[in-house]
Amino acid sequence: MKKPVVLYKKLSPPLMARLHEHTQVTLIDDLGDNGLAQLRAALPEARGLLGASLKLDAALLDLAPQLEAIASVSVGVDNYDIDYLTRRRILLSNTPDVLTETTADTGFALILASARRVVELANMVRNGQWTRNIGPLHFGTDVHGKKLGIIGMGRIGEALAQRGHFGFGMPVLYHSHSPKPDVEQRFNARYLGLHELLREADFVCLTLPLTPQTEGLIGAGELALMRPESVLINISRGKVVNEQALIQALQNRQIRGAGLDVFEREPLAPDSPLLSLSNVVATPHIGSATYETREAMARCAVDNLLAALAGERPPNLVNPQAYRH
Repeated sequence: MKKPVVLYKKLSPPLMARLHEHTQVTLIDDLGDNGLAQLRAALPEARGLLGASLKLDAALLDLAPQLEAIASVSVGVDNYDIDYLTRRRILLSNTPDVLTETTADTGFALILASARRVVELANMVRNGQWTRNIGPLHFGTDVHGKKLGIIGMGRIGEALAQRGHFGFGMPVLYHSHSPKPDVEQRFNARYLGLHELLREADFVCLTLPLTPQTEGLIGAGELALMRPESVLINISRGKVVNEQALIQALQNRQIRGAGLDVFEREPLAPDSPLLSLSNVVATPHIGSATYETREAMARCAVDNLLAALAGERPPNLVNPQAYRH
């Protein structure tokens, strides 16, 4: 008998067909009030869940006594109480690797757009305000040869370092929980303490997961260490940065600018002060948002879910302690 699974994310027809072949699928198209009511109604029978961008807390999952596996279509797992899932032996899987290169592309796009003021000046042209040759008032800053500081040297950090080192001749500085000799050898990178990196880097790029230890990692004190010529890039999680402190640093021109793909609350409120600042490039969490990568992530999640429901260890298991050997 096919096991019931609940999808709260639309998948491509081939992936839907694959799930229908092996499971009994309930699809929830929209997670508005009606969709959440549908989810609660489906949870008591669910053996598997697949989706993204929904906080699944204990209060919700207590409604799913038969749940065996959750396949998150994401790398980040901050929407899940991993201790709770492990106690209940619910297997949680994610989709690393497949989005590494695409997210690093996004990070470098933000570096270039922020440095060269691409959005600001493109809007000037669009609004009919380009009436004479560009002068110093609208100059940007070079990227090639500048110091690239990466906080969080995981897969995405390494992919960003590769682009900076080989593509733009940027000296690579990095900070992570421990030095990585292979990274230092490949990219001629230097391991620095957090404060030292903030003082020295021209571009400070955040590529680390959101955890209790990293939440609010970059606050007023850290921003004060950055130089007026430096730029902050965040492609990790919004809550890694104290947003109000960042707004003040940008308003005061304490730093040159920021390229932000993630925010404390998403979607970003239309009245956010960030949107009124010309030295901010803000994108709507597009890190992995290409057709190819999103399909690869969904395919990875389906692989994870079907393996877990078959009693196998999912390829990308987040909480191995929950796996019944």
